[in-house]
Order: sequence, then C-alpha cells, then structure tokens
Amino acid sequence: MRRREFITLLGGTAAASWPFATRAQQPLMPVIGFLNRFTREQWAAPVAGFHKGLAEAGFVEGRNVAIEYRWAEGQVDRIPALAAELARWPVAVLVATGGSVQAVAATMATAPTLPVVFVAGSDPVAQGFVKSLNRPGGNVTGVYFLTSELEPKRLGLLREVMPNAPLIAVLLNPKLSVHALVLKDIEAAARSVGQKVHILLASNEAEIEQAFATMAQVRPAALQVTADPFFRTRIDQIISLAARHAIPTIYEARDFALAGGLVSYGTSIVDATRRAGVYTGRILKGEKPADLPVEQSAKFEFMINLATAKALGITMPPAILLRADEVIE
Repeated sequence: MRRREFITLLGGTAAASWPFATRAQQPLMPVIGFLNRFTREQWAAPVAGFHKGLAEAGFVEGRNVAIEYRWAEGQVDRIPALAAELARWPVAVLVATGGSVQAVAATMATAPTLPVVFVAGSDPVAQGFVKSLNRPGGNVTGVYFLTSELEPKRLGLLREVMPNAPLIAVLLNPKLSVHALVLKDIEAAARSVGQKVHILLASNEAEIEQAFATMAQVRPAALQVTADPFFRTRIDQIISLAARHAIPTIYEARDFALAGGLVSYGTSIVDATRRAGVYTGRILKGEKPADLPVEQSAKFEFMINLATAKALGITMPPAILLRADEVIE
C-alpha cells in the first residue's frame, strides 16, 4: 500500500471514530439518590411534589437528571443499608425523606463531600444534622416541618369537634425519640383547658390492636393519634379500628382523612418535599449545602371527612367547616 493511500485510510478511520469518542467523553446526566422509609405507593404524592420542585430548578427526571430510589417499605432496620448503598452509587446528591431516621442514616453513610438534602419532622439542630438552621455548615441541608409540636393544636381542634367530650384518648408510640416531650406537651395542654386524657401506647401492629381494645374499656369520647412515622405505615389498620369502634379521631396527615379518618391537621408533606426538590436542583447547579439555610415548612392542611362525620352521627360546627382547607364529601 502506498504511503498516501495509507494516510488517507488512517484519516478516514480516525474521522469515523471521532463521534464515538466525543460521545464517550460527554458527561452522563447527574444521579440523585432518593431514600424513603415508606413504599412508593404511600409516598406517591410527595414524590410528585419532589419532581415539581426539581422542575422549578430546571431538572426533569430522564431528561437531564436520573433518580435512584430506595424504599424501606416500612422496615426501619433496612434504612442504614439502603443509605449506604446509595452513598456507594455515583450519586451527586442524596435526598433523605420520610422522617429523621432516614436523615440520620444518610448523614452517617455519606462522605463529607457528598451533599445531603433531608425532609424531616424533628429539630435538625437537636438531632445533630446541622450546626444551625441559618448556617447549616457541612454537607447537609433540607426542610424541617413541624409534626409533634402540633399535638396541642390537634387536641384543641378535636375539642372543637367534640366540645363536650369528658375523656379523650391519645395514641402514642413510646419508641418515638421525642415521645416524652410529646406526652408532656399534650398533658400540659389538656390541663390548661380542664380536659381529661387517657394515654394509650403502641409501637407495633399487635399493640395497636391492644390499645383499641383497652380504649373500648376506657370508653373515651374521642381519640387523638399522634404524629409518628410508624403510625403512617399502619393507616389502613388504624382507620379500620377507629371505624369499628365508632370513635371520632384526629390525625397528623391528610392521608388519614383521605383514607376515611374524621379530621387531620398537619404540615403539607407534599409542599415540604417540593421545596427539597428545589434545593436539590440548586445543589446540582453548583450551590453548596452549607450556604442553603434549612427551610421550615409553614404550609398546613386541615382536612375534614364529612362522609365519616355523617357515619359517626357528628354535625360539624360551621366555624370548623369554614376553616378547613378541604372537605371530603
């Protein structure tokens, strides 16, 4: 083969390979690790909120960002391993949602250089995630929404629905990290208005059944189910038992009201997760978690299930109906 022909052939081969080489050098889209203690079905609405927040920041799953999901499906003991698995994956940001347990696992599993965005209902400063709300420092930031702090408010709303209730039962998980503080707040709120309360403890399915059996003997006029991630995994069981015992009940989240619960009042988890999506997008664009103040979710939802009220023979006071964010017929 002549020298000129060889050079021409070599040049053609190189030119043909350039597009492949160029594509190989192009960076892949960033990957978000998404950790949650529930099932995807249970967390469908907050996940939609997260996608909305990402879109507000300019990111769409499958177009310019990928997401690796890990669902603990209510099995808390799986969370540390799932967090570690995501941390080993080449993720650009690790998002921990559904409670403080996930946030703790994410911070424990990640290197100081991997950004973490949490959505949690416990004080992140007290939990040690961040140094302060305004200046989180380190690699962690996120959204802090109120849960247990709202128990006195829920008790007040339940008293408005059932103004003549001589006794109100309160279902509390003794394994909740802040259960002692929650109990103290509820008892103080009850004393301030002269309301008698009876505390029922449950941390597993069998204990929930036993708590309702005890309640049948105590015969309270109403029930308050306190905010707790475990209770959220048992929505169907709790709603079914409340209906079987015909007990007017207030819950922490709209999911309970949508499933047939009488009343719910709490922070909008969908909005909190949307805001975490915005923060995730900003970090993907180059901002540092240390420079992003922890946001405190201030959007609350008051839900009334009017069909359940009618089934219980309860006439909702007009003032209560007017204050509701949504009334389910």
